[in-house]
Amino acid sequence: MAHRQWNPGDGIGPLVKPSVSRTQLVMYAGASGDFNPIHTVDEFAQKVGLDGVIAHGMLTMAFVGQLLTDLLGSEGELHKFGVRFTGMVRPGDVITCEGRVVEVIQEEKMQTALCDVWAVTQNGEKVLNGQAEFAVPIA
Repeated sequence: MAHRQWNPGDGIGPLVKPSVSRTQLVMYAGASGDFNPIHTVDEFAQKVGLDGVIAHGMLTMAFVGQLLTDLLGSEGELHKFGVRFTGMVRPGDVITCEGRVVEVIQEEKMQTALCDVWAVTQNGEKVLNGQAEFAVPIA
């Protein structure tokens, strides 16, 4: 099976995620073992001024991670992944996750791609910037 060869400037994505309902948010939190009521109960979230924003931000980070793991499939490995939030992800936001390969390091049987990744809302507001490093075998 031929493996994809990565080059600087190659685009990653997009992965569009529709807004998440309160019911879905509770299901995601339960599936992840996160039972913090700040993430799932508006009353608790409002007491600390969040209104569910933390949970939606964490889901945005997870969506960018999904973009990368879907991209790699079973061929590659995600070595590093870090993000920084630059805006608020609010309940009802539709998120588009994308990225671009910045640098490729060729080795004998492996290539490592260094990437910038980001997420924007339906209004074009960038809410997350990140970097990722993944390795894939060379055919």
